[in-house]
Formats: sequence, C-alpha cells, structure tokens
Amino acid sequence: MSASREDAIARTSSRDVTDWWSTGVCDIESGTIRLRGYPIEELIGGATFPEMIWLMVRGDFPEPRQAELLERALVAAVDHGPQAPSIAAARMAATCGVGLHGAMSTGVGLLGDVHGGAGQQCMELLEQIRIRSADGDLETVVARTVGEYRASGRYVPGFGHRFHSRDPRRDPLLSAVHEQVEAGTIEGYHLRIAEELERQLATGRDKPISMNIDGATAVIYAELGFDPELGRGLFILSRSVGILAHSWEERRGGRRIKGPIPPPLLPTYTGSPRRPVPQRSGATSSITR
Repeated sequence: MSASREDAIARTSSRDVTDWWSTGVCDIESGTIRLRGYPIEELIGGATFPEMIWLMVRGDFPEPRQAELLERALVAAVDHGPQAPSIAAARMAATCGVGLHGAMSTGVGLLGDVHGGAGQQCMELLEQIRIRSADGDLETVVARTVGEYRASGRYVPGFGHRFHSRDPRRDPLLSAVHEQVEAGTIEGYHLRIAEELERQLATGRDKPISMNIDGATAVIYAELGFDPELGRGLFILSRSVGILAHSWEERRGGRRIKGPIPPPLLPTYTGSPRRPVPQRSGATSSITR
C-alpha cells in the first residue's frame, strides 16, 4: 500500500466513516428502528400508508385532511391499462424470465419526461404562473402563457387526454381540493391557476380541453407543498401498484416472450427491398447462388 493511502487511513476516524452516510430519515441500532424519530412499533398500527409517505419525505406527520387529500391523489393514478408504455413493458419483461422485481423495475424505468413526467411539468408551470401573477393579474399571465405554448406548438402539461374527452379522475379529485380549500386546509391558489388555464384552453373550441390526471394531481401535490420533482416521485410510487398487478398477472399467465403484437403479425418493414451484398474486389465467395 502506498504511503498516501496509509496516510489517508491514519487520518480517517471511525466518526468520519459513520458520518459518511449520515441520515435524518432512519435510526437503527440492535433492537431499535426509528423513522424520523418515531419508533416503528408505534408507527405500526398508528400511521396510515399515506401518512408514512408524508412522514418519510417531509419529516413529520401531515394533518388528517392533508393525508386524506394525498391518499386520493395516490389512488387515482394507480393504473391506466396495458396500453401505457410502462405497463406494457413490465408485462413483456414478466414473460422474459426476469422475475417480478425485473418486470417492475422495467416498468418504473419507463416513467420519464414523455410518459410519466407531465405531473411534474404541470407543477413547475403552476409555480411559474404563481410567481408571475404575484401582482394579482392571473388572467393576463395565463393568457400570455397559453399563447406562448400555442406559438411554439407545445402541449400544456396536465391538460387534454388521448383517450378521454374528460378524464373521469378529474372531477372527484378537484372536488376534494375544493372541499379542503373551503375547510382552510390548503390555500387554493394553484387550483385557481389550473382552472383558469382550463378555462382559457377551452375558449373558442367545440371540444374543451379539460384537466387530466396529471393536472389534477399536480394541483393536489402543489397545494400540499411538495416540490415538483417529488410530484413525479409520488406518481411513480402510485403507478408502481398498477405495474405490480399487471406484472403478476402476466407471470401467472405462463406465456414466454410475449411481444407487443400477436405472433402472426409482423412489424411493417419500411427499408430497402431485398438486394445482393456487393462483391469485394478479389474476394472469392463460397456461397453457391
């Protein structure tokens, strides 16, 4: 071992080592498990799963009405069928012998910016509008924002749906938000921004563009004070339940290597027609034609 490495070891104390992965989340000793300071034996039976999520991420317990609103958002985003890329990929992975853990990690790994990221993007947009409309001129700021998106040909995240003319998850979620605004649990400003966006996006259209699951949950997570990136994390946590259910169903089906389309069908080929490989100068082919 070199002198520099020996010196580094000599200068490193046991405290340096234990402090390397210091954490305020979980404290473990022999016979002891405390999460954010709360003994696990008291949390078992004393906390709901939504409360535990809040506790672990935020550091303390939510108010009961906050936990109720969080639970509704988590339930709403659990699944949206096998046509969703994350679910389809998880089901295919389940037929390839990777096990349930591999199927689930495959599905979760597909929840990126395009599929799975709209909630975070909507939260970021709501916060941008909140800052820009601090003087109270919300309608003008929203109009400017909608104009910017339309001019650039971009979709406004959290609005519209390729399957639903009106997302069936929108109304119960927003009704719950309105109830908590009236109860004083949350402020409601992100809700007002989202509803103004929805109103202006519908103006002049025969078929209004309504808020979707990403927009509705973005409102809830923003109103509850979660950072936008945590909004995506919460969506992943919720959708993991659906990924688990579909992966398990596919594994129990027993089919091997189930691709995206039925076996008799083949993907449409759009490349060059059959053509011979060019002969190299001086090369002798052993293939009989």
